[in-house]
Amino acid sequence: MMRTKMRWLVGIAAGATLLSSALTGLGVAQAATKHKHYKVAYMSYGVANSYDAPMLAAAKAVAGANGISVTVFDSQSSYTTQVSQLQDVINSGQYQGVITQPIYGAALISTVKKALKKGIKVVNIDQILGAKYTSDQIQVPGLSGNVVFFPSKIGTQLGQLTNQACAGANPCKIGLVHNYTGYEPDSAITTAFDTQIAKNASDSIVAQADGLYQAGVALTQVQDMLVANPSLNVIVGSDQDCEGAQSALAAVKNTTVKLVCYGASAAGVTALKSGAWFADVAQMPATEGQIGMSMLIKAMKTGKKSGSENPVAALPNNGILTKANVNKFTAEWPG
Repeated sequence: MMRTKMRWLVGIAAGATLLSSALTGLGVAQAATKHKHYKVAYMSYGVANSYDAPMLAAAKAVAGANGISVTVFDSQSSYTTQVSQLQDVINSGQYQGVITQPIYGAALISTVKKALKKGIKVVNIDQILGAKYTSDQIQVPGLSGNVVFFPSKIGTQLGQLTNQACAGANPCKIGLVHNYTGYEPDSAITTAFDTQIAKNASDSIVAQADGLYQAGVALTQVQDMLVANPSLNVIVGSDQDCEGAQSALAAVKNTTVKLVCYGASAAGVTALKSGAWFADVAQMPATEGQIGMSMLIKAMKTGKKSGSENPVAALPNNGILTKANVNKFTAEWPG
């Protein structure tokens, strides 16, 4: 603007007019930039999942406060559907940002790379976007942010807690409730869990089931598990699985089986306070949604990246809840 002003200084009146026009034009450009409308695609792995609800709500709250519109794509726990939906988002040309919440991270990589090549900003939350489940760092170059825990740590912590719960039982018989057996993060959790359990020869998994992150499904599965293995000592699973297991145990008046869980839901906090559960490994879905959307907005508006953040890493006691310390934690989802 300074060069333009000097160039026309010979005609003061004309220069004033031009300067006024330039300033007006600059103001319009700034206003257009300031009020640019951004659209975000939120790639949910399952809207009906009680764990996803507060994550989505927190992300929407941040977006709404910043004038960002969010469209939710519900894959209903199908990674092939999720890949197809993300491709549709890219092809539409309507979105400046994407939040990914992978079902199977490795399957999403190539499509995420296509989004990045199109100039779409991508932030990954909650689940690993990649093939390495022993790290919480970015695995796809170009991401604007990454807000995750890593499943292998959960598996190791569950194994350590199970070893503790097994104390005094020799042999200790364990029932493991999976979630979407064979898919990540279940496989990564199981691998780390098995490795830890193997360190104590008297502890062994004698029954396995698939709870699908649904208390009702887990209830039926655990009922069958107890019939086949009435001398179980410990049952391990997500909070939803433990809710189902707790109901199954109550129905047969079994007060000896210990529950080792992960999620730190409101249901879990209540169960820990009452002594119904032995321990719980924390997750923070609402915080992940809030941080992830904040990172994405920053990227869309400034082009700046935020790197990786694991909100669970700073929790007391390495994110492990027990009856003794449960009051130090705040549940972020109902369970």
